[in-house]
Amino acid sequence: MVKIVQEKGGKVLRLKAAPVPVKDIATKRVQKIISSMKKALASQDDGVAIAAPQIGVSERIIVISGKVKAIIAGENELTTNYADEVFINPVITRSSREKGEMEEGCLSVRWLYGKVKRSAKVEVEGYNEFGKKVKKGASGLMAQVFQHEIDHLEGILFTDKANDVHEWIPESKGVRAELKRNAKN
Repeated sequence: MVKIVQEKGGKVLRLKAAPVPVKDIATKRVQKIISSMKKALASQDDGVAIAAPQIGVSERIIVISGKVKAIIAGENELTTNYADEVFINPVITRSSREKGEMEEGCLSVRWLYGKVKRSAKVEVEGYNEFGKKVKKGASGLMAQVFQHEIDHLEGILFTDKANDVHEWIPESKGVRAELKRNAKN
């Protein structure tokens, strides 16, 4: 099982991640990183996305769980099976002036949560896991996820930006209701 790096002792979380050469995307090495990221993310009941530094790899790769699409669509993320999305060398090319404050947590900063002000809408460009250039517009929860994960690639944790940071350890360690509430904001 792939371990998720924690803030305490996780120096890789504070590094600016290196770009992945496009010619390397199809290599076994990069594909193994992506596979490891997907496994680590799937192992976390409340995980919605992960950045490569969170598994100890300082490269510009993020994976967004298909659960995010289900949550946004108001569907049951446990029974709806959307594919995970991979973004390599993601860059926010546009962001709205309109901002919103939403609760965030992080798989690398267990079990802290806080409110972070982020752009309500973003546009992201990068490459998918097959080396194809992709461009995606996002709002609400998806915009928040992109900004949070791209911050990871810059060595920034949500706690660097958060207000009202507090600890919350859910009884079942499942935070589905919280995610659904945030998806509506």
